Amino acid sequence: MSVSKPRQTFLNPVLPFSGTILGGLLPGEMLLIQGSVPSDADRFQVDLTCGSSVTPRSDVAFHLNPRFRRSACLVCNALLDQVWGREQILYEKPFVPGNDFELVVLVLADRFKVAVNGGHVLDFLHRVALHRVDTVYISGTVRVQAVGVLQSASEVPAPLTNQEPADRKHDTAILSSSGDLMIPFRGELLSGLKSGRCVTIRGETLQNAQSFAVNLRVSPGGNIALHLNPRLKKGVFIRNSFLSECWGSEERQLIGCFPFSAGQYFEMIVRAEQRGFRVAVNGQHQLDFPHRVQNLSQVSQLEVLGDVRLLSLSISDQ
Repeated sequence: MSVSKPRQTFLNPVLPFSGTILGGLLPGEMLLIQGSVPSDADRFQVDLTCGSSVTPRSDVAFHLNPRFRRSACLVCNALLDQVWGREQILYEKPFVPGNDFELVVLVLADRFKVAVNGGHVLDFLHRVALHRVDTVYISGTVRVQAVGVLQSASEVPAPLTNQEPADRKHDTAILSSSGDLMIPFRGELLSGLKSGRCVTIRGETLQNAQSFAVNLRVSPGGNIALHLNPRLKKGVFIRNSFLSECWGSEERQLIGCFPFSAGQYFEMIVRAEQRGFRVAVNGQHQLDFPHRVQNLSQVSQLEVLGDVRLLSLSISDQ
């Protein structure tokens, strides 16, 4: 399935909106909502519900409620037999009044994982059986351009509307020769890298993850232009190159804090620039790595190994 053709889409819905999710939600699927928050917004909500009954009110498996007035926060909860459970409150601000957003809810067997604009925000453990969820409800002070259900978490969350943002028009999925994202993964970067080209890796570290590696390889041959190796148990982020059958000098220093945790969603962006690679994780610049291979067009393979599950891989010119 192409990411431009999710299994179900609602474009420019009128709010309050209640849409039936055909076949319900299954582990591995994603709910994608693209919209914007008006500058005068006080709050809005996204609910995954078990039906659309008003009286009595349907059970709510997941209630996501950004609030912007007074003490801004993000409130999550579930409603069972018309009784709200214990609130899960985060005093973070992933939604900004006056700005666009892309909300992704990844469905897992035991929880919902929420990301906003590519950065992991929260996990919400299931309190209602997942097989009962069949409706998405959106209300409040928010504008919604598109709602989509992606059949597999291996798909790239891409704009569902006809008007694509300029910086994502050339976003191309990277797949292995077998067409999947299984680990170990190796996919081709058509025409190689060049200055200004970005590789985006979205994934989730395993619950007991110790380490994983992302390699930008030179083809043909066994050289590695950039080796990225987060080691979660030790909290270190190794960078290196492998040239002429030898590892080079290892780098470990980070600009920020170690960005990975076991069992968590992440988005890593590797940008090739004239002098080196720049790497950001979850929207935060982490490191620079000077080029040790000068002809970037020869860097034409992406390899991912270790304790990670891939959700999407893409390459773009920005």
